Amino acid sequence: MSVPLPPVLVVDDEKNMRLSLQTVLGDEGYAVRAVESAEEGLSLLAHEEFFMVITDARLGGMSGYELLGKIHQQWPDLPPLMITAYATPKLAVEAIKAGALDYLAKPFAPEELLHAVARCAERYRLLRENTALRARAGEVYKLEHIVGDSPAMRELRQLIQTVAPTDTRVLILGASGTGKELVAGALHSLSHRRQAGYVRLNCAAIPETLLESELFGHEKGAFTGALRQKPGRVEEADGGTLFLDEIADMSRPLQAKLLRFLEDGTFTRVGGTQELRVNVRLIAATNRDIVKAIAEDQFREDLFHRLNVVQMRLAPLRERGDDVLLLAAHFLKMFGATMNRNVKAISRTARQKLLAHQWPGNVRELRNVIERALILETTREIQPASLPDFQLEARLHKTIPPSGTTGDETLDEIVANFERDLITRTLAQNHFSLTRSAERLKLSRHALRYRMQRLNIATPADGEEDSAEPAGPPSRDV
Repeated sequence: MSVPLPPVLVVDDEKNMRLSLQTVLGDEGYAVRAVESAEEGLSLLAHEEFFMVITDARLGGMSGYELLGKIHQQWPDLPPLMITAYATPKLAVEAIKAGALDYLAKPFAPEELLHAVARCAERYRLLRENTALRARAGEVYKLEHIVGDSPAMRELRQLIQTVAPTDTRVLILGASGTGKELVAGALHSLSHRRQAGYVRLNCAAIPETLLESELFGHEKGAFTGALRQKPGRVEEADGGTLFLDEIADMSRPLQAKLLRFLEDGTFTRVGGTQELRVNVRLIAATNRDIVKAIAEDQFREDLFHRLNVVQMRLAPLRERGDDVLLLAAHFLKMFGATMNRNVKAISRTARQKLLAHQWPGNVRELRNVIERALILETTREIQPASLPDFQLEARLHKTIPPSGTTGDETLDEIVANFERDLITRTLAQNHFSLTRSAERLKLSRHALRYRMQRLNIATPADGEEDSAEPAGPPSRDV
């Protein structure tokens, strides 16, 4: 996000100094307004926006110290810089007490001035970006926007309400279009950090060579084109929440640096040597099969365990039953209001068509379908003709037969193979805990043991399954 800078206000009763400051700052691309008195400066401040004030200590009429006091009282977020030819430690202390961000003694090198101005410029940008992000987070991401009445969605909303007030890291898993970003935003908006920044970074949308700089920032001259120091997203999110989307697309070298950052919140900008520290809550998400990525050495297992404190798994839309109709009605109401269309319902035959589709694009696909239907519909109810024929979309949904199926098996053999695969995967996901696997499969422990014995699946001896559990609080799957 690039925030344009308003001008610098220069207050100095010496004409040559005003011209000199205008030249130095103008050559660096800063806009400058220069006046000769504090009274003129206060008049401009009342009607125009500035990102900083540079003032001399001694002025005709109101002094620079008095001007600092009035600025601090009326515009507390506006940083002033004081310059003076009468530099003493006592005056420097007085300037800082009066509200000056910095203090320069004449004569000073242009580099000293430009460094102080650059600090104020970056501060202005960060304040404006965080204000915009907070506003967007408060408007868009609310728990009630997570629509659905299926058991998985009710459990998800309950889990969000439980986890949001903590600083626990959350890993959100789910296919593209299932609403991972909406869940992350709801976690932030319900947290005690909601008044601070909510910063999002899509790791798949930024070239690998630039992702580290975007995440951790860079120093001036760190690489070609790095003309100024740039804070990274972790600094923008200080005190708030950082959401890393598509984290499995991050390169392994950068994963190692992120792992170190997660240990104690410290990092170093690209090209820098100073160790910095921030306090952020991290939420990560991916649409990839994270276990497969780890097995293929594309994602660090230690980073997965560091992120996977609480896990939220979003079900694909095809597994959410009548949530399709609830979401369709939600989008119909939303788009109907913005488009000013008088379409109030979805016909029975159109609802049947929506329920029959497999929705490979999940909630995002449904949103687009309803928007399209609302544009095309000419009656008061959405008819099947206004919906796509779904032929192209259906080709995106690949039906994968159970492993081991060759086409020669009986129905009982196919069902047994499917059941064996399902139980084996569930056991692996729950670290071979019979108790948790049975809960996941909605079975009793006794029934699960019976099925495992019938399918020749090795069962852990009593007492062994607890030792297989990882230390610490278990993750939650939705």
